[in-house]
Amino acid sequence: MKEKNLASKKVKYKVSIGDRMISVLTYIIYSIFAFVCAYPFYYIFINTISNNDLSQRGKVIFWPKEVHFTNYAQVMKIEGLFQSLKVSVARTVIGTIFTVIIAAFLGYMFTRETMWHRKLWFRMVAATMYFNAGIIPWFITMKNLGLTNNFWVYIFPVAVQPFYIILCKTFVESVPKELQDAAEIDGAGTLRIFFSIIIPVIKPILATVAIFAAVAQWNSFQDTLLLVTDDKLYTLQYTLYQYINQASSLNALVKK
Repeated sequence: MKEKNLASKKVKYKVSIGDRMISVLTYIIYSIFAFVCAYPFYYIFINTISNNDLSQRGKVIFWPKEVHFTNYAQVMKIEGLFQSLKVSVARTVIGTIFTVIIAAFLGYMFTRETMWHRKLWFRMVAATMYFNAGIIPWFITMKNLGLTNNFWVYIFPVAVQPFYIILCKTFVESVPKELQDAAEIDGAGTLRIFFSIIIPVIKPILATVAIFAAVAQWNSFQDTLLLVTDDKLYTLQYTLYQYINQASSLNALVKK
């Protein structure tokens, strides 16, 4: 009984001054790091709700001045804004799904010794990271494939990303081969092994690839600039890009 009572009592550890200093220093460093990461977003927000003249002169730094929401009201009046938002959301969701699945599957296949000439195909995919034909041949290829003024121009050309494939391949190689061997002995095929064993194990790298792909899709507007003339297919970034250019041109004319 005495032993149980002793075991049930919480053991108190004496924290040294050095440990406390390290903990305080750690909190300070991480707080500064969090502030540095969050401040740009806060800075943009306070400038959007502050007096425009003061914002242009760099007078708004930590606190908003002469708060107003006219800028947001003007943005909501942009023609085609919500249609562009739908296109951006659609391309981000669909494009990310395509990119993640293809990167995971090819990364897995390039680790399979039974794949025909897998090293050759992997080197050909990796080579595209260092060499490309340029904008004009790329544009001609997209036009010949019928992808101009087509929503799928946002999906197919970027579905295969060599960097993401290499990430997935490296992660799959860390998975014990005994899992795949056991599944093959039980009669599982390539697709069954991929979806039932590989996908659940490599979820961390899939989440990483998904974040990278989603951010790239959301921020992209050059493909719209070069390949799309139908305003119904404009992305949000391109619509805002046009609006900023028009505002800048009007501002320059007024100053003249």
